[in-house]
Amino acid sequence: MHVGYFTERPHRYVNNDEIIKNGFFGLPNSMFERETAARFLNEYLDERVMAEELGFDGLMLNEHHDNAFCMGSVMNVEASILARITNKAKIVLLGNPLPIVGNPLRLAEELATIDLISGGRLVSGWVRGAGSEQFASNANPAFNREYFDEAHEVIVKAWTQPGPFRYEGKHFHYRYVNPWMLPLQKPHPQIWIPGLLSPETVEWCAKHRYPYVALATFMEPTVELWDFYRDAAAREGYQVGTENFGYLQKIYVAETDEKAHEIAKWDMFGGAGIGYSLFAQPHWSFPPGYNSKMATRRIAKQLTAPKKKGESSTPWAGKKSETAETSSRERISGAQVEHRSASWQQRELDVEATRQHIFEEFKDAEKQFQMICGTPKSVLPKIRTLLEVLRPGIFMIWQNDGPISREDRLNNLKLLGQEVVPAIREMGKELDLKSPFEVTPGQRKLAPGQKPESVGSLEPLRAWNSKAA
Repeated sequence: MHVGYFTERPHRYVNNDEIIKNGFFGLPNSMFERETAARFLNEYLDERVMAEELGFDGLMLNEHHDNAFCMGSVMNVEASILARITNKAKIVLLGNPLPIVGNPLRLAEELATIDLISGGRLVSGWVRGAGSEQFASNANPAFNREYFDEAHEVIVKAWTQPGPFRYEGKHFHYRYVNPWMLPLQKPHPQIWIPGLLSPETVEWCAKHRYPYVALATFMEPTVELWDFYRDAAAREGYQVGTENFGYLQKIYVAETDEKAHEIAKWDMFGGAGIGYSLFAQPHWSFPPGYNSKMATRRIAKQLTAPKKKGESSTPWAGKKSETAETSSRERISGAQVEHRSASWQQRELDVEATRQHIFEEFKDAEKQFQMICGTPKSVLPKIRTLLEVLRPGIFMIWQNDGPISREDRLNNLKLLGQEVVPAIREMGKELDLKSPFEVTPGQRKLAPGQKPESVGSLEPLRAWNSKAA
């Protein structure tokens, strides 16, 4: 089992009222504090060095543009620094937004350089990029998947096909491909794909035998998505295992349950669930052409249909599909849209009322396993249940977003590394959770006509809910 550490590296303490009113994307950069940002970037590097010293297997980075939600707008620069100042931990990039990089051949060389400097510790990941990234980079969202597929092909060929050769695609054209900078790992670094419940992305992962890493998504649709991958993998002739799946989970710990809750509630404004809704307003998150037709229909219904009396508008509700005939793909797509956009359903925004609403939803966030917080001892039963439900071979602990003090962040990280991570490792051994470094994804052959087995199961969650009721 691979256990990693992740934070969005936010520009903390940006005016909370403005975030509630506008979302992170769209805030004017006149609010950017240069000295503060410089301090934060160095603190985040220090925290990752500390995470390695505490025994985390991986240090995860991501990339977003033009917002205070994530300062990692050029994560490869951060990764190159970590390649030199760390020694053992994998440098996990989840991931480079392929449709907006412009020059995938240059990206192939950058990543190869990082892998070489790190001694072969790079894990490369690709993303389509949030809808807002298309505006930030002046990219045509209608070609997003085409850019993604073609850029991926360019990079893998550059890493694996002896040069020089010529590449002629629809969007990218190279007369001379002969990169002298190749990754240390052969044939290339592992490739993991993160996502927010996109069935199309999961099918693509299954075809390429890449692990799919779910980003703190609701457990019910995540298990359904695991089964979606299972069936797609079966069509490719192999049986999925824990090595095919990863999961990011918000976990906060402190010396007392009360202290952990006090820290974790501020994360609601910086990363999980509601924080994703505050990432950007729907017209930035879902530009025309970016989403599938099913997702687009779901967006239109959610953001225009009037609410019935007593109906929840929170993404923590874990809504069921309206009819029994709704397809698995549409249910998963619907869960993704709800997760992204629920906080914008109020037409007349009252900032203070919205802030209180977000705080009030913290209990639902805990109930839905979107947030786990408490003492190092009290969080373990819930973590165990989550691992039993999803059975991920990759488990990334996601935390320290929002306006949380450095003292609390470091204490939280220290307690996790010293007391929680060792217990998670033991759980992984007991549950036989193999990582992609232990079992190569796609190597479990499936005989023709053989029924594939599921990896995840909702039974442990039902048992937990029944006990908690």
